[in-house]
Amino acid sequence: MEEFERKVSIADPMDFQPESAADAAALSSTLDLLRRFLSVQQRRAEAYAKLKQGFSEYMESGGELTYQQLCGSITAEFNDCSKQVIEMEAQLMSPNLCRVDLAQLLRAVQIQEKEKLHLTATIQVLKKAGRPSERRVSHENCQFKKQTGHQCVHLHEITEAAGTEEVEAEAEYDNALKEAIKGVQDAVTAINEHLEEVRYEIAALETQ
Repeated sequence: MEEFERKVSIADPMDFQPESAADAAALSSTLDLLRRFLSVQQRRAEAYAKLKQGFSEYMESGGELTYQQLCGSITAEFNDCSKQVIEMEAQLMSPNLCRVDLAQLLRAVQIQEKEKLHLTATIQVLKKAGRPSERRVSHENCQFKKQTGHQCVHLHEITEAAGTEEVEAEAEYDNALKEAIKGVQDAVTAINEHLEEVRYEIAALETQ
């Protein structure tokens, strides 16, 4: 019995050493992934700022090509960010880390980011089109080429029915824009709450 206890007491330090090293490595890897995730979120924030600025310039100048090129580069940036976060999720769920809870947290952010991007695009499409009553009249089918003092063949007499349709179109436009804006605000709130959870987790891991 004494011999068994002596062997166990001698073996204990060696037995636990590899496990401690593995725990330390897992802790370091988890911290690194969460910090990288926050960096990706910063990239997303910067991309949104560029998109917002580019859209404002487009609405002022009407530079369609420049705006389309910007949308293309922003789309590529968002796709790269999403790809990186998906890889982080996989690493957090791996047997080495076993942090399914954190992987699910990153997934929740991904879902909200997708919704935010979709609704941001919706808002820009609506603003590009403009309110029904403010949309420019096209003169492509006019009977006369002069820009003033002529009758457009596609203009019609304002009737009660037409007026009702215009009011309904205005209301539909306003509701669509309002819902999209609220959706973006809700997504931003949810994302910020999740990011606070990530920062809290980082702080907790740093004290271990």
